[in-house]
Amino acid sequence: MTAQPQSCVLDIHLKADLANTSKYGRMFPTLPTLQVQEPDLLALGKAGAAIDVASDAPAMDNPRIPAGFTMLGHFIAHDLTADRSLLRHHANLRVVRNFREPYLDLEALYGSGPSGAPYLYDANDPDKFLLGKNDAGEEDDVPRNRQGRALLGDARNDVHGILAQFHLLLLKFHNAAVDEVRAQGAAPSDVFSQAQRNVRWHVQWIVLHQYLPLIVGAELASEVREKGPQHLRFGPHPFIPVEFSDAAYRFGHSQIRSFYRLNATKTESIIPGLQGGKAIPASAVVDWRYFFQLDNDVVPQASRRIAPTMAHALLDLPETMVGAAEVPEYHSLACRDLLRGRALNLPSGEAVARFLGVPVLTSEQIQLDRFGWRNETPLWYYILREAEVLANGQHLGPVGGRIVAEVLVGLIDDDPLSYRKADPNWTPAFVRSASDDFTIETLIRFAKLAHAGTRSRN
Repeated sequence: MTAQPQSCVLDIHLKADLANTSKYGRMFPTLPTLQVQEPDLLALGKAGAAIDVASDAPAMDNPRIPAGFTMLGHFIAHDLTADRSLLRHHANLRVVRNFREPYLDLEALYGSGPSGAPYLYDANDPDKFLLGKNDAGEEDDVPRNRQGRALLGDARNDVHGILAQFHLLLLKFHNAAVDEVRAQGAAPSDVFSQAQRNVRWHVQWIVLHQYLPLIVGAELASEVREKGPQHLRFGPHPFIPVEFSDAAYRFGHSQIRSFYRLNATKTESIIPGLQGGKAIPASAVVDWRYFFQLDNDVVPQASRRIAPTMAHALLDLPETMVGAAEVPEYHSLACRDLLRGRALNLPSGEAVARFLGVPVLTSEQIQLDRFGWRNETPLWYYILREAEVLANGQHLGPVGGRIVAEVLVGLIDDDPLSYRKADPNWTPAFVRSASDDFTIETLIRFAKLAHAGTRSRN
């Protein structure tokens, strides 16, 4: 029996009317659909085509964005697109409601909470997450059942070993936050909700103040944070624009390296070495110094530049990830990205650029005419080329950056329980002094030190 795909980004079975469902919508509903044939897309994205880059050559590195931010971006994608019908509450506002809104609220982490998903939590201390133990007896894996299946709020976060460990990092951060609110004297009945709020708000802060400037550039990130979205308009309910979910935010696929250094002694291929759905051995435990700037003596490995290129392993995905496919090109993640855009009737990149009033790439810049391409450019491919041409692959260009910034800021601003809405003057608490900013590095140190203290007491 062929294994089912482990991640929605690999799902080839698309609904052409996806944008009409409650969770999805269109950011540019008046723009015409790019008319392009499937064979042309397959030729563009298949293994061996120009998009195929077989190695992690130093020229492909983007030291401006350490490799760990690719994992944060992957986690964000899953959290926004999770299918939900859950209950949520806020420690201060005392709000409890059913919801389906695609907010960045870490439901991929929390599921439906200790009452609705008790298997995610420690039976001896239900305010805390249950952590898994590896073959060395250390709590350095996500919890798993006896068949190795991860017990997570979103099972897609076990699609590969680094993402699973990033999820684990956030589990540990929550547990550290529980200890913190208890030390501050919170009532026992309020401990979980206060810790959950703190975790959500601190992660939202990282996304808007650290991740977003890296991905779209500091100037655009600051503008959208201060002025709000200028082109994204929600109706009575928020939605995820398909221009974001199925084009712009898929820039992260180009950032994925073929090989990752996990720690001082272990380097592994993204596929098949880090393929998910299995326990993480002690030898493969991630040392986050190799993914984020945590130690002046250790230079973290870089993400790849944002460009219309992809690691070869992603263009030849195994059946265990995508299932059997009669068409060989369906094993290519690039082909799947391109086909999603066609199935969802996305506009061309040039059409979006003209609508936004930003410079439109020329055919010489796009460089598809050398392959006999006679159409305008698929939005996903255009955004990658735009980043390469206008920003040297270091961050997204004006089309991709605008879409990503407006969606991330817009969804956080629309959420009544986000820090931007519930407490606009809030600033992070888990810092050494008021002048410090809270970053992913701060989060890692806070979670690591607290977890080390917990283990030493056990």
